[in-house]
Amino acid sequence: MKVWRFTVSGEERTSSDIWHYHKEVEFILVEQGIHEIQTPNHTYVLQAGDVMVIGSSQLHRGRKLSDKDLSYIVLHIDFQPYFDPAMMMYYRHFLEILHPLETLNYIFQENEAVRNGMAKIISDTHDEVWDKRKGYEIAVSMHIKHLLLLLLRHDTREMLTSQAHVDADVDVIRALITYVDDHLTEKIDMVVASQIAGMSYSYFSKYFKKKMGSSFTDYVNQKRISKAERLLVTENRSVNEIAESVGIENMAHFYELFKRFNGCTPKQYLRKMHGMDDSL
Repeated sequence: MKVWRFTVSGEERTSSDIWHYHKEVEFILVEQGIHEIQTPNHTYVLQAGDVMVIGSSQLHRGRKLSDKDLSYIVLHIDFQPYFDPAMMMYYRHFLEILHPLETLNYIFQENEAVRNGMAKIISDTHDEVWDKRKGYEIAVSMHIKHLLLLLLRHDTREMLTSQAHVDADVDVIRALITYVDDHLTEKIDMVVASQIAGMSYSYFSKYFKKKMGSSFTDYVNQKRISKAERLLVTENRSVNEIAESVGIENMAHFYELFKRFNGCTPKQYLRKMHGMDDSL
């Protein structure tokens, strides 16, 4: 877990005004000024007291909207270390299998009490980390668990519940997700995946679709294309190079998959993202 407070004064630009991503989930609390955050499909305008969440490895960027000073706190969290045995049954809700945690921002927009509670958690976590008083590690762990509880209890649209089937085997799912993430640039074999899950090939195919809501092949393809999206926007590489780097050597197949998940070609996707650049 990492946490920083940033202050941008006067006409100075924010340091995050280019598209970027990181593996950790990000929470932002604006303390002063107006901060605009863009993701590929949404634009958020945050004022003092507003908070938002950005999913793991999700493209985003931000900028200061007014000439006044901007102050905000950024909290990066890898949730896994905070799930002790008593909490492990809830780990599956935060795996971002079907969609990024960005979908939870409606909670902060609709519920002022939760927004204020989350703001206090982010601020208190920052102070604990930077002050490093005796026992601050315990305090930080308590704050993060409280953060998770707020999201779980106030997700009235059940976006978290839909991340995976309610009785999914957490250890199996986590091992499979790790295998896919670690081998995206290589051939991913469903035989190996079924062995990791400790199941026969035929049973694994049915198991995965029931628990995850999609076939194993579709899940892998979605992960590959998500990575391709990030590389297209953040690296100066050809479409061919990017396709190969996400484990897809057949370009016709890559274009087919990209259009299936995005509704457009890679070049159209880039034009869309560059079109958003014009707003900066």
